[in-house]
Amino acid sequence: MIDVVLFSRALIFSSLLSLLSIGLTLTYLTTKVPNFAHGTFAAIGAYVTLTTVRLWHANPYQYLFLAPIVCGLIALAQYLIVFRQLIRRGATIVTLMITTLAIEFILLATINIYADYLSRVFKIRSRYFLFSSYDVRIAGYRGLLIVAPALAVITLTVLYLVLTKTRFGVAMRAAIEDPSLASVMGINVNMVYSVAWFIAGALGGLSGALLPLWFPGNPDMGSRIIVSTFAASTVGGIYNIYGAVLGGFLIGLAEVLGTSVLATAFGPWVIPYRPLIPLIAIVITLLLAPSGLTGVNWRKLLAFL
Repeated sequence: MIDVVLFSRALIFSSLLSLLSIGLTLTYLTTKVPNFAHGTFAAIGAYVTLTTVRLWHANPYQYLFLAPIVCGLIALAQYLIVFRQLIRRGATIVTLMITTLAIEFILLATINIYADYLSRVFKIRSRYFLFSSYDVRIAGYRGLLIVAPALAVITLTVLYLVLTKTRFGVAMRAAIEDPSLASVMGINVNMVYSVAWFIAGALGGLSGALLPLWFPGNPDMGSRIIVSTFAASTVGGIYNIYGAVLGGFLIGLAEVLGTSVLATAFGPWVIPYRPLIPLIAIVITLLLAPSGLTGVNWRKLLAFL
């Protein structure tokens, strides 16, 4: 018998993880560096939701647009102020990776300070908060169960249309594939990268804004979910935006459903080891298919089999 609650939890987590993975893939495609600070956008989005619910007494959906804007602007500032300058100076990938870690620590500290501020000044619970009681009902189902998958599908569809049907999409693909040639052709590469980073941050913020409707929000939630995000991007294909969605659903379902199956078989002691699932997925993917599932020549593989 299918556990409806468990499957709902898996579907929601997978959908929100897909949004995060798309953003991570976008930042990697532009700067060619894994952004370890990307998960923090989810935490920032969650605290934007906390602010609107507790201080403005609003429904989480009412100001849902705020989190993407805030996180998009923060991501844009990261690129313009930090990464663009470092890239211009010829920074190595190691330097850029260390920089993303430094930004992660700065943002995490800032979120903790803000959480303490909310707790001491406004006397509200600012850690391990959950807003499941604020969720709406759509056709008898929890709203997030409909909204989260819908957002993942809509985001993927819009990105596909933009990248394939618009001049900006063509410019973005050209800037990603060969920045030097794109510049010669008159494409403003920095503008394209800036938009990509804004979109990446916005998607991270959108995902984080919805997470507290089902999963507890905390300052370190971004640090915890970044492993799953990297796994989703790696499994789907770090060079493919559409693969990020595929990886997000595969990793999300594997984490939630896989942990449940293992806990049933071996006991609840395995639950704390859930983070091992995305780590194992990363290792297996890098060993067998370094380019991810979307990078595999499936026709050739099936013909060989």
